[in-house]
Amino acid sequence: MEPDLSSSSPHSPLYTSLLAAGHRIRPLTQIHARIIISTLQPNRSLLTKLLTLIISSGFPLYARRLLPSVPSPDTFLFDSLIRASSRSTLPLHSLHFYLLMLSSSLRPSNYTFTSLLKACADLSAFNLGRILHLHVLAAGFDLDRFVQTSLVVFYAKVGNLVVARKVFDRMPERSVVVWNAMISGYEQNGRAGAAIKLFYLMQEEGMEPDEATLAILLSACSQVGEFGLGKWVHEHYINGKNLRLGVILGSSLVNMYARCGHVEKAREVFEGLEEHNVVSWTAMIAGYGMHGFAEQAMELFKRMKLYGPSPNLITFVAVLSACAHGGMVEQGREAFESMKFDYGLIPRAEHHVCMVDLYGRAGFLAEALQFIRDQITGEPGAAVWTALLGACKLHKDFDRAAQIATKLLALEPENPSHYVLLSNIHALAGKMDTVEEIREVMISRGWRKQTGYSLIEINNVSYIFRMGDKSNPQTVEIYQYLEELICRIREAGYVPITDSVLHELEEEEREVAIRFHSEKLAVAFGLLRTGEGTLIRIVKNLRICGDCHLAIKFISGVTGREIIVRDKHRFHHFRDGLCSCQDYW
Repeated sequence: MEPDLSSSSPHSPLYTSLLAAGHRIRPLTQIHARIIISTLQPNRSLLTKLLTLIISSGFPLYARRLLPSVPSPDTFLFDSLIRASSRSTLPLHSLHFYLLMLSSSLRPSNYTFTSLLKACADLSAFNLGRILHLHVLAAGFDLDRFVQTSLVVFYAKVGNLVVARKVFDRMPERSVVVWNAMISGYEQNGRAGAAIKLFYLMQEEGMEPDEATLAILLSACSQVGEFGLGKWVHEHYINGKNLRLGVILGSSLVNMYARCGHVEKAREVFEGLEEHNVVSWTAMIAGYGMHGFAEQAMELFKRMKLYGPSPNLITFVAVLSACAHGGMVEQGREAFESMKFDYGLIPRAEHHVCMVDLYGRAGFLAEALQFIRDQITGEPGAAVWTALLGACKLHKDFDRAAQIATKLLALEPENPSHYVLLSNIHALAGKMDTVEEIREVMISRGWRKQTGYSLIEINNVSYIFRMGDKSNPQTVEIYQYLEELICRIREAGYVPITDSVLHELEEEEREVAIRFHSEKLAVAFGLLRTGEGTLIRIVKNLRICGDCHLAIKFISGVTGREIIVRDKHRFHHFRDGLCSCQDYW
């Protein structure tokens, strides 16, 4: 007897065949052929299942061709197709099915919009998502908690945090999914402070964070150096609640400790993980690199190649960056060749930047230019020229710097940071007329140099200092103590580096101008407020200047205190008059 092809029962032969086929296209096409040759009319439920599986197997165009054969298509059919498309690698097809759904005069459901908004988030399709938001309002689903959650996720992913927060604040009930989406939106868009504040609000409302929340929060702590909170998360939630330290949470914890200056603790956590993946290995290698411990980074990389997973593109960025900061030119060359020939990875722009930085920092400026000509197809990006321009500044090759600056400004004429760097280079070369011309351009365009600040945390309270800052209640004591320190380190051999200060100033004025930089004030405050033997940790938003770097080296020697400064690019561990970067940064 011929099987009942029209049956929608999960026990029917065709349903059994569909379940067995899964996401494999060949048996699905065979089932389709059986339906075609059958004299019976298959029902909508069976075809919905078939089309959904075909989309999930990666053939949405095939499903679109079969769609007209479905008798009396309904909202459930289109919801299934839209959801399957949004979860596939081709989410754009979900929008096509939505248009077909509207043309069939079918009313969308809340599930329609949750899937469509996911597709728009994955596609970073901001304008389409905004249009869908209007459709949500028109369909009356603006108060549906599932749709609201999808809207928060969408706006957060595309970086429109203002609208994401408005939708979030309107929600009468918020699930941990939606809290995570909003916190992650802040963290992913460089607003780690806002992410941390929202976590505190989450606690106030009695919402228990899950492992995803903690991983996002640890990443936010990494961005802004919030070691106290990161450590509390480890002790209170992970250890206190005996959470399993899987690779995601474990990697986040490794990254937090490394980026907050505790590289030894990061290694301890890394070694204690039950399992490792490429993310955890890469986090630890990157941690060593940013602290200037290039040899440890390369030793761990060697171990990873022997016993760990295959390194990926991000791993090689960490490795090449570590080599660049450690002056390990030959090892960097070998790693770059290895990623291409041993692992079949195609270098991206960030790897090219690392290699140019590697050669440039080491003073091999001609080799850096040769690398650009030989290895980069097409016009190099601005980041490549910026790395080389910085190297020219470091090694005082002003003629080459001027040539590179011309290329850079042609690529990004509206980027104020390029003008600041160029101004500094001309100042070092003593070309004050040119400096003044650059300043006039910046003033005419309303650009200002980014204000530098240094942050120090003492007893879980953060203190911020800016150059010449006098807002701290202990300002008088801080300035007096800093003057004493300057006298002590002068006796130990410190001579101020005033090259970077305006050349029209007299030498004595230049020394005063650099004496009260934010990092010096923060160090003086930290030494005043902490006991002997306490480690001082500073976070600087810009690159530490040459004079502050030299002064803090001497301060660490005369006070016997270890001082760690995390600047825009890396960590500097000052101890006994030396720095972990070996004056190579």
